[in-house]
Amino acid sequence: MVPEFETVIGLEVHVQLATRSKLFCPCSTDYIGAEPNSNVCPLCLGLPGTLPSLNRKALDLGLRAALALKCSINRKTRFHRKNYFYPDLHKAFQISQYDVPLAVSGSMPITIDGSVKDIGITRLHLEEDAGKLVHATSDGRLSGALFSLVDYNRSGVPLAEIVSEPELSSSEEAREYVLSLRRLVRYLGVSDGDMESGSLRVDANISQKCSDGRWGSRVEIKNLNSLRSLERALEFEILRQRDLLVKGEEVVQETRHWDDGASVTRSSRGKEEAHDYRYFPEPDLPAIRIESVVVERAADLLPELPWDKRDRFVGEWGLDFSDASSLSENPDLAEFFEKTVASGADPLLAANWTRTEILRLVNEKAVDIRDLLVRPEKLSTLLVKVRGGDLSNTAAKAVLGIMAKEAIGLPEAMKMAGIKEGGFSPE
Repeated sequence: MVPEFETVIGLEVHVQLATRSKLFCPCSTDYIGAEPNSNVCPLCLGLPGTLPSLNRKALDLGLRAALALKCSINRKTRFHRKNYFYPDLHKAFQISQYDVPLAVSGSMPITIDGSVKDIGITRLHLEEDAGKLVHATSDGRLSGALFSLVDYNRSGVPLAEIVSEPELSSSEEAREYVLSLRRLVRYLGVSDGDMESGSLRVDANISQKCSDGRWGSRVEIKNLNSLRSLERALEFEILRQRDLLVKGEEVVQETRHWDDGASVTRSSRGKEEAHDYRYFPEPDLPAIRIESVVVERAADLLPELPWDKRDRFVGEWGLDFSDASSLSENPDLAEFFEKTVASGADPLLAANWTRTEILRLVNEKAVDIRDLLVRPEKLSTLLVKVRGGDLSNTAAKAVLGIMAKEAIGLPEAMKMAGIKEGGFSPE
């Protein structure tokens, strides 16, 4: 009889922090489009005699993200050297954190089919990024490359690595987790979360639990840089591992990479354990003591989090879960909605028009919502007319379009549109 399987997935998400300089030196983090190896210094290149100095802004951003994820902050933390040999790691070690990370034991809610599921956060730690290999192929991919070049501009860029508990059970849940985390870091201003440019990268750990009690070995898929790649790689790996276990074969514990062209994962190397990296405390950096007042100040500066705002919109304004979620993901959109309601508009009507008509105007005009000529107070006066039956939806949309072009109030806009009370054009 074919056994049933339970998929077990844990994700390691590397988030590039929104700092202007690198984690341990003053070199610029703006490496996109820069001349290769132009934003480097002796420290980036691991030359003898250089000493690292921690970027306080990176620490503050890591602390901000950790608190939003409900993590416990370690009041004393430290950096370690993670030793390994690879062409993009010039000094043959990465400055990271090991046994005492910045934060531990948090959680983040995700929404699957309308239901909320809390995913545990094992840890959040800070580390420096490695350089970037540029492969000599037409598309820059590893497969088929004749040789590779190394650009160290990215070396030393600050990262927060956020490690989830192995509590995800499908590619859909993994995708939603990464989406939610990306929304959060953008919402907080911690990172731009751009996967295309490499500001957010995912390593996925996946294994299978059989109904007969057997466990398949854990496989890590490295450097998944898009939601599509994440889903496809996990779906392929789930089928690959289950097929091996059904045949009675062993799932090898290893590191694999996703070959997007062939739509398969391929073996890269045997999976390393912590002892393989020979971690030891970074001798050039002292331990960091984080005082209670620093944590309290950072917590006080946190905005209302998206999921808390969503729940408040549902409870306070009677919005449905989907509308509340859509509004709460964008702080500027949420603020516009709340100001519209505060000015007298019906909450359900305000939510609908903010999500559709206001967002359409923002996209059409390619402007920040704060720069729209239609302010919440003006939208509110319009929606009061709609709610009272004095303007039809069609007429109101025409009036809104005029108010978006002219710095005028509702009466003038209605006159310009040739619309009278009741939503009909005068004869």
